[in-house]
Amino acid sequence: MFRSIRRHEWKAQLFINGFLFLALILIAIPLWRVIMTSLTPLDIYMKGGTPMFQWPWEWSLAAYEQMLTHPTFPQATLNSFVITICGTALSLFLTVPLSYALSVKTLPGRKIIISMILFTFLFHVGLIPSYLLIAKTLGWTNNLLAIIVPPAVGVTNVLVMMRFFEGIPEEIKESARMDGANDLQILLKIVLPLSKPILLTIGLFYAVHYWNEFFTPILYLNDQDLQPLPVLLRNILIGLNFSEYVDYDVSRSASIESLKAAAVLLTMIPMVAVYPWIQRYFTKGTLVGSVKE
Repeated sequence: MFRSIRRHEWKAQLFINGFLFLALILIAIPLWRVIMTSLTPLDIYMKGGTPMFQWPWEWSLAAYEQMLTHPTFPQATLNSFVITICGTALSLFLTVPLSYALSVKTLPGRKIIISMILFTFLFHVGLIPSYLLIAKTLGWTNNLLAIIVPPAVGVTNVLVMMRFFEGIPEEIKESARMDGANDLQILLKIVLPLSKPILLTIGLFYAVHYWNEFFTPILYLNDQDLQPLPVLLRNILIGLNFSEYVDYDVSRSASIESLKAAAVLLTMIPMVAVYPWIQRYFTKGTLVGSVKE
């Protein structure tokens, strides 16, 4: 019987490992293709396109040189970092107290507040009313607040963090109250030190959202000096076909496809670099926060 069970577990594990390996291959091949495209010299590309494999001494960094020396690239990168850092900080500043308050089951009107929050998740106000409010009423055209403030509180993130706070033993909070701590002191000195996984996880969710923000800056930011990196990437991808963003001398040593691939990789590098530092908390924070006991 035990041998049968072990054999069944072994087959299931083998199937799972094979499936994950196949998924890894399906993800790695397009990524490798993009990397090779960004490093392919113009002469090799003109002869036969982008090869799947090249020797390192055949690689060319001309496409990255073009992107990094683009006149607006440093300012766009700075704008993206400002939006991401400020937006993530504001989102956590608003999400943490809201989630903690809703995790207190004795909170008056708790179910009504949760229902109102869920209502905003199911029924969106729409693009035109949002634009009229942000651009006309608040006057946030050409203002980074139009990108940072509207998505500051995510309903899903609030609910996940609320479930995590509910999992903290109530005895710890009661002990702090007996020592004279109020709710704010309990949150700052007891709950937050125990909530590092969920804080980093939700912070990563917010950071990725702000870093990849694309449509909202197009709506509200007409000033080129305020545009973030994804918008610049979009302008480059459109303008390359008309030689609008390409310097002629540099483009002779890098193909248009190489420039596009380099722009994509440069945009994703910051988030890829941050993820390994948060990865060990990611699964724990998501699973613990999404399970209701």
